[in-house]
Amino acid sequence: MKDFFAQFDFQSNLLFENLSEPENQAVENVMESLVIKKGSMLFFEGGIPTGIYQIKKGKAKKFKRGFTGEEQIFYIYTTDDVLGYHALLGQERYQDSCEALEDLTVHFIAREDFLRLLSEIPALQQTLIKNIGHEFGVLANIIAVLAQKNQNARLALFLLLLENKFNRNSTTLKGIDLTRDDLANLIGTSQESLGRSLKQFKEQGCIETDKRNIYIKDKKQLEQLLQVKTD
Repeated sequence: MKDFFAQFDFQSNLLFENLSEPENQAVENVMESLVIKKGSMLFFEGGIPTGIYQIKKGKAKKFKRGFTGEEQIFYIYTTDDVLGYHALLGQERYQDSCEALEDLTVHFIAREDFLRLLSEIPALQQTLIKNIGHEFGVLANIIAVLAQKNQNARLALFLLLLENKFNRNSTTLKGIDLTRDDLANLIGTSQESLGRSLKQFKEQGCIETDKRNIYIKDKKQLEQLLQVKTD
């Protein structure tokens, strides 16, 4: 399943992974620690980029508003993910927005410092280029799922992805903690329709819930909806 999850994961958490100790120190020297309150924006559509962020604790949603003002979430960022560099590198305004889903601790690197690091650390530049190429494939895969899969298959996919992502750096199993509105938005449906699918999954023994937390109990059933081979 590792390769399967990679198809839907930006893997921006790996941006600084292959740096040497002196290179990592150079990155850490220009990082500023910030606390972003739940509901606050890290950046917003039309804003001017001033730097990049690495989430050290918490999660945030990346979304875009349509012509009618409706919000479409297309990615959830979690611990160690790096974000905000696309508009900065393209020298353009943000094309989407990012909001804290809970109180965040982030490391901020100012625009000038990040560009200098890219010029001074070839390994960082190479990894960033590779990641940007990978992200285009991820977005294409997500678009294909939203367009081609039925609602239950889309829900099964995102539950599997979110469980994997939320537990990536955890020693204990965490539930999928999202509001029903955000989860419905992520899979492209209404809250009412999402509720019916969740009820069906619960009756089939695929999941159980504790308030808004969702726990997967039978991954095989969810994988079968996607025709995923795990062997």
